[in-house]
Amino acid sequence: MLRFLARSPQGLIGGLIVLTAALVALGAPLWAPFDPFAVDLPARLQPPLSAVASGGYHLLGTDAVGRDILSRLIYGSRVSLSVGLAAVFVGAAFGSLIGCLSGYFGGLVELVSSWLIDVQLSFPFLLLAIFLLATFGGGTLIIVAILALGTWVNYARIVRGQVLSIKHQDYIEAAHAAGVGPLRLILVHILPNTLSPVIVVAGFSMAQAILTEAGLSFLGVGIDPTIPSWGTMLNDGRDYLQSAWWISTFPGIAIGITVLGISLLGDSLRDLLDPRGAR
Repeated sequence: MLRFLARSPQGLIGGLIVLTAALVALGAPLWAPFDPFAVDLPARLQPPLSAVASGGYHLLGTDAVGRDILSRLIYGSRVSLSVGLAAVFVGAAFGSLIGCLSGYFGGLVELVSSWLIDVQLSFPFLLLAIFLLATFGGGTLIIVAILALGTWVNYARIVRGQVLSIKHQDYIEAAHAAGVGPLRLILVHILPNTLSPVIVVAGFSMAQAILTEAGLSFLGVGIDPTIPSWGTMLNDGRDYLQSAWWISTFPGIAIGITVLGISLLGDSLRDLLDPRGAR
């Protein structure tokens, strides 16, 4: 994989962006120059490169209550990336399981899963997410569950198609003839062979999850406003777009660069894992 990324400029760039974002999120206490929750009203709405009375600089400025934008941006990467990763993991696990059971057993299981997929696809996801958040309230766990709800269908459909072609392979027939039970057959022999397309879809789903979380938080129905995330920072700055453009601009740039990196890496992984693709 490393050799492939070295020959793929877009994959290398995407991998470096994702790696940088992960290191920033993991080492947030080391990189943040100030407390992201510290309120300093005399220093409110300071532009980038403003000096601090106690020493140092607000490199990216401050928000409406004097909190350092760079520190909140660094800590916000933790929330945005962890929410996207958790949503992808939950959605991929649930969708892959449903798709695998549907493709292997067929019959009533396939009928029920197809009905669930049709119901899911019949609702506009953003409106459904806003409705659920208004009903159950915001919060990280609720956001993760809603984002997973919006992505499991993709995994279910892809895995079902993969299982339909895999279950008639000779090695599956041999394992079945040897007395391997359905559960072991699915978990050991079938499901691992569906991981390639699942990994590719997971990359693009994570990018979409980060964008969706940011959009919901911008609308005020996502993450708790007291928790720094890129979406809540966009929401904090929407009333100051003309007088303090930096409050929303820098989180927007962070979202754009991160999503671009994940998309580039996911596109390269698709070429790497596709047996028909060029090496």
